[in-house]
Formats: sequence, C-alpha cells, structure tokens
Amino acid sequence: MTCQKNSDIKSLCLVFGLTCLLLFGICSLNGSVRGVQKSLTIATDATLAPFEFQSVGKLQGFDIELVNAIAAAAGFQVKYESMPFSGMIPALQAHSIDAAVSSITITEERAKTVSFSRPYFKSGLAIVVRVDNQDITNFESLKNKKIAVQIGTTAADKAKTAPGAVIRTFDDTPIALQELLNGNVDAVVNDQAVVLYAIKSRNLQGLKIVGQLLTQEYYGISTPKNSPNLNLINKGLTKVLKNGSYTQIYKKWFNAAPPELPEKLSFHKENTQSSSSGIFTSISLIFKYFPMLLQGALITLILTAVSGMIGLIGGSLLGIVRLSQITPIRWAARAYIDFFRGTPMLVQIFMIYFGIPALAQELGFTFTFDRFVAAVMALSLNSVAYIAEIVRAGIQSIESGQSEAAQSLGLSSVQTMLSVIFPQAFRRILPPLGNEFIAMLKNTSLVAVIGLEELFRKGQLIVAENYRAFEFYASVAVVYLCLTLLSSQAFSRLETSMNPLKQRKAKV
Repeated sequence: MTCQKNSDIKSLCLVFGLTCLLLFGICSLNGSVRGVQKSLTIATDATLAPFEFQSVGKLQGFDIELVNAIAAAAGFQVKYESMPFSGMIPALQAHSIDAAVSSITITEERAKTVSFSRPYFKSGLAIVVRVDNQDITNFESLKNKKIAVQIGTTAADKAKTAPGAVIRTFDDTPIALQELLNGNVDAVVNDQAVVLYAIKSRNLQGLKIVGQLLTQEYYGISTPKNSPNLNLINKGLTKVLKNGSYTQIYKKWFNAAPPELPEKLSFHKENTQSSSSGIFTSISLIFKYFPMLLQGALITLILTAVSGMIGLIGGSLLGIVRLSQITPIRWAARAYIDFFRGTPMLVQIFMIYFGIPALAQELGFTFTFDRFVAAVMALSLNSVAYIAEIVRAGIQSIESGQSEAAQSLGLSSVQTMLSVIFPQAFRRILPPLGNEFIAMLKNTSLVAVIGLEELFRKGQLIVAENYRAFEFYASVAVVYLCLTLLSSQAFSRLETSMNPLKQRKAKV
C-alpha cells in the first residue's frame, strides 16, 4: 500500500515537473521571439567627418548618430560595414548591403539606380583653395585649373563642367585635400560641411573656402531599388524629425538650428523604373567606353615597361651588391630589400606621393611630385627589391668552377661577372623575371589611389558615371588578362631564343 502511494506521488511530481518545464520553455521562446529585431547592414565611408569617421577605433559622426536614432525609432538593429564611397551604389545594386549612408546626394541619375529615403540633410558644394591663392574666387575662375575631387560624387560631376579644367579623382576627401595642401592641384570641390569640419579640426589651416555655394543638395539614405526596408527607414526618420531627436543631433554637430527639409524631391515620381538593362545595352555600353579602357591600358603598359626596365637595372646591381664581401654594404642592401619586400606597395605609394611633399613642407621648402613620376618611382623601388633577390639566386646557382676557370684565364672579377657568370644566370632567371613583370603589370592598378588614370582607374571612372559595375570591371579584368597573356608569351619566346637547347628542339 505504501509502495503504491509512493509511486503515485512520484508520478505526480514527474508530471508537474514536465509541465513546469514545458511552460518555461514556451515563455522563453515567446520572449526570445519578441526580442528579435530585424538587422540591416548599412555601408558607410568613414572618411567624411563630421558625418562619419573613426575616433579611437569607434565609428562616430552625424550620420551614425542619426541612423542609430532611426533604428531605435523604427525597431531595427544596425550593422555598419566600411566601404569606399565609389563602391556603395554597385554594392546596393548587387544587394550585398541593405542600405548606405555617407552624405549621398539625391540626384535624378542615382534615383534611376537605387531608392532614396526622404531627405535628411541640406548642403551644397564649395570651392576650397590654399590661403595664399588669390586667383580663384568663384566657379568661373576654375577655368583651365587643376581640380581634385572624390570619385563618384556630385562634386566630380560639377567640376567637369569647368571649361578646360583638369580633373584629378581620389578615393576620399582627406586625400584630395592633402593633394591641395601639397600644391599638386589648384582647388578642391567638395561638400561645404565636410570641408569646414576638416579645416577646423584636422589641422588644415592652410586652406580656405571661397565664393558662394555652387549647388543646393539634399542627402538621403540609399537602398536597393524598391527595397522593402525603405519604408522602415522612412518611418524611423519621420519619427526622429518630429520628436526633436534630429534637432538635438544637428545642434550637437553643427551648433545651429537645422533647416527645413522637404518630405521628398520632385523627380522621385519620375524614376520609379530602374535604368535600362539587358545584354544588348551592356554590350553597346562596353563598345562605347572601350576606347577609354584602351587609353588606360596604354598607360598601364608604359608604367610597367619603364618601371620594369629601371627595376631590372637596379635589381641586377643590388643583387650583385648582396654578394659583396664588404659587410656594411651587404647589410645595407639586405635592409633595402627587407623594407620594400616587407611593406605593402600601397603604403609605399602613399609615402612617396603624399608623405615626401608633406615632409618637405614641414622642413620649410616646397616640393611636389608628378603623378606619373611618383608611380614609376614606387613601382621601380619595389621591383628592385624583388629582382635583386632573383638575380642573387641566379648568380649563386652558377657552379663555382665557372669563376675559377675564368680567373685561370686571366679575367678580372668584374670581367668574370659580366662575361661569364651573369649571361648564364640571366638565362636561368628569365622565368621568375617574367613572373615579376606580370606581377608589376597587375600592381599598376594600385597607383589609382593617387589619381593616375591607368586601366583600373579608367574602369572606376566609367562605373562612377553609369553604375554598371559588373560589365566594366569584367571588361577591365579581360583587358588585364590579355595583357598578362601577351607578356607571358613574350617572355616564353625570349626564354626560347636565349636557350640553345630549346632553339635546336624548336628547329627540329
């Protein structure tokens, strides 16, 4: 009897425990479902202070605080993704991001490709010059001047309308302003708010804004065309504008009351359809811009040929120096090689083109680099380090008996190297030299950061104009492939012509 009672009690306890566990699980599940918020990946270019910038490793700025307020008001989470300004619209077209916020001006042309939120900021373009420049006072005085702009912006479009002006495009605003400080351009055209903040807080007191604003523009948050997230963003933005949060954020960053903003711009209704697409449209566009790509390819080939020749001469000499019996000279050569092989070429390009003129100014004299000269210098110095090691390995691969035989014939060390060792070594190092040449051909794309319009930069400019990223970057890739294949064949033929054994096989 007692056993039966204990069994019933245990059964009741088990049922009660399972019931409590089930109820707890349901409550937890409901709570977690209620707690889950939609997350949007939003791209931003952290070089446009005061709108977005990095400070002590943290993303800050007017746009960042505004988006965070919009997210809180609309009930979604934000994941920021750093991205160059010129890559944002292509990324939106590819649906690899949900939205982009980076002082993006709402224009009719862009509205054909992406969808914009209601305007959230009113701005305009300004002309920036050095403080000692008295010649440029308005847009008309930009005639025949050199102007720096950020690629893919409305400032770049506006600068193109200046008669005879030479436009230099850069990936971000700080680089364009540094180009002006270094004296390589006469003016910069950019958003007034960005420039004012840079002059005030980024130690750019050598610059000033002249004339009136060139345009009246409105910024918007961009999304893929007809994105379902657009209504969510507009809902949050409308709440922020109405509840006073926008005014607080604006006053914090600009110490002024915000201007009135329209709910939408008039041309939005005219652009509900995306721009024309299709294989025939793409092919016609590629043919239209192909001459521009060929111009860039010519610059790429010239860069590679000049830098390759300098690199071969310098690398051969440095490779021989690496084998010197004089320890300080040998270690100096080793230090050069380690530095240029151990640091990224992109950093070397920035050091040469931007760093050296800036250092010269700090020392009290003016020094500027031509972009082509700076590009050749960076590519050549880097190539010398790699070719030196190729030459050193080639020389050391020659049997020591060759040197001994030459010396026994009365040849000096220099004569032995030039007449006996180096010719044999050169045949052996041709394959790695070919690889280095092809690598340099592709590395010329890095000089796009200083605005030199080689093949890759031409592709960027075309994409910034018509927003067809896949077609034109694929076209750029095909041109690079053709150049590398032709180079590979040229080195193969050279290798065959310099190898007697292969020549005999080829004749047979």
